[in-house]
Amino acid sequence: MILAFDTSSAACTAALFDGSGTCIGRRDELIGRGHSERLIPMLAELLEGRTAQEILVGVGPGSFTGIRVAIAAAHGLAIGWGVELSGMSSLALLAAANDEAAAVAVTGGHGELFVQEFDASHEPSSELRNLVPMRAAAKTKAPLVIGSGAKQLVDARSWGEARQAWPSAANALNLPPSLRTLAPKPVYARAPDARAMEAA
Repeated sequence: MILAFDTSSAACTAALFDGSGTCIGRRDELIGRGHSERLIPMLAELLEGRTAQEILVGVGPGSFTGIRVAIAAAHGLAIGWGVELSGMSSLALLAAANDEAAAVAVTGGHGELFVQEFDASHEPSSELRNLVPMRAAAKTKAPLVIGSGAKQLVDARSWGEARQAWPSAANALNLPPSLRTLAPKPVYARAPDARAMEAA
């Protein structure tokens, strides 16, 4: 079995797949904050005492704290079970819910958006960017924009369809292999706000 989960956004999402790649269980909750308290109980409910042979964890970009919660939990489970652990793109996870080309726009810090475009097979068709909405509007061409920042981007460019959405781990195996075999470490796309003090 494969266990996939992501806490990079306001959603806490997890899914379990059997050996044929069929989703045999899923949990999707829009919780805002509190991922560290909700994730482990959610996984326990989903697993019902079972263990997985592989873990996929969302590595961002997205919430700085949320990303770290999922990755820490994934490493702990992988060590405990002695199984393979891989990262998956949280932005691509949003694109993977659709069968058409789309731009994904996710709200970040400081009024900026994480933005990346994907083709109909969920392969990236642009680089990952972290931009204010007006600059993101100038860099995106797909009519459909998906994600928590979709309305901001569409409003900024005055055209296109905005579809508010959050990642769902149930779409993990829709990702192309290159986007679900990432290193299991955070993809922040911007420097964290907190920085170590420089020595005098």
